[in-house]
Amino acid sequence: MFFDPWYFLFIIPPLLLGLFAQYRVKSTFAAMSQVPARMSGAQAARRMLDSGGLHSVGIEQVPGHLSDHYDPRSKVLRLSPDVYNGRSMAALGVACHEAGHAFQDAKQYAPLVIRNLAVPAANFGGGFGGTMALLGLMFHLKPLLLIGIILFACVVFFQVVNLPVEFDASARARRQLTELGLIADREEQYVAKVLNAAALTYVAGTLQAIMTLAYYVFRYMGDRR
Repeated sequence: MFFDPWYFLFIIPPLLLGLFAQYRVKSTFAAMSQVPARMSGAQAARRMLDSGGLHSVGIEQVPGHLSDHYDPRSKVLRLSPDVYNGRSMAALGVACHEAGHAFQDAKQYAPLVIRNLAVPAANFGGGFGGTMALLGLMFHLKPLLLIGIILFACVVFFQVVNLPVEFDASARARRQLTELGLIADREEQYVAKVLNAAALTYVAGTLQAIMTLAYYVFRYMGDRR
């Protein structure tokens, strides 16, 4: 399989898109970190959460770069130092994006609920599905390949459901930042650049999972003929 030209035909395009997306989000975050804001990312997220009555949702600083996330189990926003302390458009965009996930959690936003339910299956499918598919291809064991395809489909399902979750969180962040007066209307374009760059990484990850699954299915159907 490692020298199968079809594999590279399926995988190289989304892989290149993923590399470009990673470069884009890092470079955009660095550029927008130079555009000053009136408050820190943590302060903006706190204002956004409080405006929606989510006073019990905590905000913590965690180590790392762009390690920001919302923990639905602990009901806590965990922000990297650059975002927690940063007084820039980049920091506000990322912090309020994570606050958007807290709003989704509080309102039981359907795609988020489905995504959270799919996490165990996606983790299992990502770990074992690809391995079983690979072994099935290497040893020409079609039943094993089919099991791998079914398991890896859980990863694709998770990625697809994750897209509206991330897009909605970004939309909430952009809307709340302007409605609450945390940024001026003319500054929204800077936040949008950061969030749009981040969105490209989700699209690239989804496309890579879809094309990997498509390759497995292609090989399975080809072997059947």
